[in-house]
Amino acid sequence: MIKFIDLTREYNFIKTEVNQAIGRVLKSGRFILGREVESFEKEFAAYCGVKYCVGVASGTDALFLSLKALGIGVGDEVITAANSFVATALAVELAGAKPVFADVNPLTYNLDLDKIEKKISFRAKAIIPVHLYGQLTEMEEIKKIARRRGLKIIEDACQAHGASLFGKKAGAWGDAAAFSFYPSKNLGAYGDGGAIITNDKNIYEKLLFLRFYGQTEPYRSDFFGINSRLDELQAAALRVKLKYLDKWNQRRREIAAIYRQYITNPAVILPEGKNQAGHVFHLFVVRTKQRDALRKFLKKNGVETLIHYPIALTRQPVFKKLAGAKCPIAEQMAGEIFSLPMYPFLKNEEIKKIAMVINRFI
Repeated sequence: MIKFIDLTREYNFIKTEVNQAIGRVLKSGRFILGREVESFEKEFAAYCGVKYCVGVASGTDALFLSLKALGIGVGDEVITAANSFVATALAVELAGAKPVFADVNPLTYNLDLDKIEKKISFRAKAIIPVHLYGQLTEMEEIKKIARRRGLKIIEDACQAHGASLFGKKAGAWGDAAAFSFYPSKNLGAYGDGGAIITNDKNIYEKLLFLRFYGQTEPYRSDFFGINSRLDELQAAALRVKLKYLDKWNQRRREIAAIYRQYITNPAVILPEGKNQAGHVFHLFVVRTKQRDALRKFLKKNGVETLIHYPIALTRQPVFKKLAGAKCPIAEQMAGEIFSLPMYPFLKNEEIKKIAMVINRFI
């Protein structure tokens, strides 16, 4: 069976470095907000080309705390994509605001710029563009819309570690950006973890309070806050992996190129090739009207696949109160897309076998 992702291959490649890093933490006796977190925050900020980074417990928390730091809450609306993971919109609700879904471009899977303006009401306070599957949204145009309408930008970069547009990294475009370090991400921890990056010192300082009970000194909370901290063990592992991120992202591009070369079945639509230089292919998502049948055929022939995501946010039961919210492109794609195996340690012969099986499907 060709697994959708095999994280043991990655671990075996960096085992010595990771074990040393974890051992360093265990010997230090410091497990919460110590030297490893501080060092990772500086290194990740520098990597992304921004001034500040705050490690938190998850990508969901990163989105939620970004909204809180920007003062977005009850009565406010936040525009975001209809085809993201549910956490994007749940974070908006956690902040007390209302998610407003905009439809997406069927080629790039990112926000359709023509659909955003129609969703902006006088209650709108922010846009959360989702850099889905590892490709940046058209951020120059998003910024123009945001400036024109007085909106904040929070980038959902949870699938876009190291992705770029015109040489500028994901996370460096908006007022703040959220990252997830879930194990399967391009930069993944060995458990949950997340981070927020920003160039705004005021936002950065607010986030430091927000992630730690709003404490200004031990046991004194002057502000609202929660317990959301990236722990030392995860930070130590992430520091090891960060050194390899560009190399691993380049390998993902190579894998995508092999898929493109060898998949020739006309019933299968391959992802749009726009911005290949900056795309980091967190996922390689294809489309076909015979999605379920093809997935069964692949499984029967030893290939594991997944669907990201089978339900558009407009159709999620948790958001049924947003009656009348419709995004036909996102809703149609949810029934046609699925993801092929994609991770840096996938072997060329495995990629070619996957393509061969797809080409045999009638």
